[in-house]
Amino acid sequence: MTAEQKVQPYQIKAEPVPERFARGWYVVGNSASITTKPRMLKVFGSKLVAYRGEDDGEVHILDGYCPHMGGDLSGGEVKGNSVVCPFHLWSWGSDGACDHIPYAKKIPAKAVIKSWPTLEKNGLVFIWQDPENNAPIPEQEPEANADWYSGEWTDWEMRAIPIASQGRELVDNMADMAHFGPVHYSTVKSFRNEMQGHKFIQYMVGGHQILTEGEGGLITSVATYEGPAYMTTTMTGSMDGHPMRVHLLVSHIPVDKNNFIINFGVMMKKDPKLSPEENQAMLDEYTEKNIESFHQDVAIWNNKCVIDNPLMCDGDGPIHMVRKWYSQFMTDVAEIREDQIKHRQHVTIDGPTVEEVLAAQGQ
Repeated sequence: MTAEQKVQPYQIKAEPVPERFARGWYVVGNSASITTKPRMLKVFGSKLVAYRGEDDGEVHILDGYCPHMGGDLSGGEVKGNSVVCPFHLWSWGSDGACDHIPYAKKIPAKAVIKSWPTLEKNGLVFIWQDPENNAPIPEQEPEANADWYSGEWTDWEMRAIPIASQGRELVDNMADMAHFGPVHYSTVKSFRNEMQGHKFIQYMVGGHQILTEGEGGLITSVATYEGPAYMTTTMTGSMDGHPMRVHLLVSHIPVDKNNFIINFGVMMKKDPKLSPEENQAMLDEYTEKNIESFHQDVAIWNNKCVIDNPLMCDGDGPIHMVRKWYSQFMTDVAEIREDQIKHRQHVTIDGPTVEEVLAAQGQ
């Protein structure tokens, strides 16, 4: 190779961090985490207050500071379906409108704070974030998880894990087949992705550092993003000789532009042969092992740089495909392009499919 032909060092490129947060539903916790005691939420670069109404039993989320003199509403109390500021006892209804000032003859017309759209489903509490302040998109509501309602599964075992990163960096994992071996000590026998509308799905068969199943230690995993921040994974396998069918939850909610909280959850199908205490012990053990595995990703996310022009090779998964899909949630609704939402599939490793392995296992 001559001096003229010498390849120049690759230059990493990264655009400034966007000033907006992705449009969609975010998990703030499980249902039990929101009570009639106001709870502070540090999300979306601000502070919100979440509480459950005494009268309607519904979850309400409002902007967290009283516009009167800046009192912290999460330090107040719930009365009826309103939250009362601890500073001067201004009361704010679930619609965000001030409904009582104990010492005023007239409530100011401007006394309204933002009431955030909420959803309680699958044992989880969601908040809708939209930089255009539009109402939730009906067809993007998370699907019902029949297993949670069946009584045959445990409730969610939840943890909150801080991450020093951005949403897109986390979503890259859906297409990043090559990281499973080095980071998670797993083997991959088949790997494919599918995108359609607001969903992105990862299908994987392989070995796993926690679960094993049958000859060759095969497990199945189907991970589905519904929107930019709500991902559930259904996995089958066994642990310590016990058959396991589990759902994992990964929902990342931004604290600010450079930090997230991962609301991580595990629910497990109960083994009817085990006592409630034994099932709980299995759930606890599996949860802790998964958190340990998840922290392997966290160690990478907290220390990697942002790359907008990743240098790819022919064995990598469809990183550009998942990033194009994710970009729809950072785009104004009127400007979303067909290539951001159209149905596409990509096979990175063509091997035994999830459907084939489950059929062979009689599931």
